[in-house]
Amino acid sequence: MDKGYIHVYTGNGKGKTTAALGLALRAICAGKKVFIGQFIKGMEYSELKSVDYLPNLVIEQFGRDCFIYKDPEEEDIRLARIGLDKCKNILKEGDYNIVILDELNIAIYYNLFTIEEAIEAINNKASNVEVIITGRYADERIIQIADLVTEMKEIKHYYNKGVEARKGIEV
Repeated sequence: MDKGYIHVYTGNGKGKTTAALGLALRAICAGKKVFIGQFIKGMEYSELKSVDYLPNLVIEQFGRDCFIYKDPEEEDIRLARIGLDKCKNILKEGDYNIVILDELNIAIYYNLFTIEEAIEAINNKASNVEVIITGRYADERIIQIADLVTEMKEIKHYYNKGVEARKGIEV
C-alpha cells in the first residue's frame, strides 16, 4: 500500500485550484479515485462538469456565493462544517486515493471551523490517502504537517487591468 502524502498549494498567485485539478486528472488517468471537496465555493465552476467525463471523480461544494469581500454568515459556517464532517469521514475511510480540500486554507482563515478541527481530520486520514489542500493564507500549522508545499506568487495578473474571470480559464 502506498503512503499518502499531504500537499499544500497556497500563495497570492493564480493556479492553486488549477494545480489540484491537474493532479486529479493525472490520478484519474492512472486509475485512481478522486474526491474534491470545495469549501467556500457554491458558484457554477466549469470543473463541476468534469464528473460527466471522468470516471472515479466526485466533486462536492460546501459553500454559497463567494463571501470573500464581506463577513461570512451563519449559513456559510454551517455549510463549511457539513463539508468538514463529510471530508473527515472520506479521509478516514480511505475509499479515495486522492482527496482535494479546495480552499480549506480560506475556510480556516475565515474561522468557518478551527485549525485544530482541520488538522485532526487530516491526521486521522487512512494511510494510503493523498491529500491536497489549496487556498491562500495557509496557516503555519498546516504547512508543518505537509510533506510538500508550493507557494503561487503573483508577479502580474490581467485582473488588475480590469479583466474579469473568464469561463474555462478562471471559472
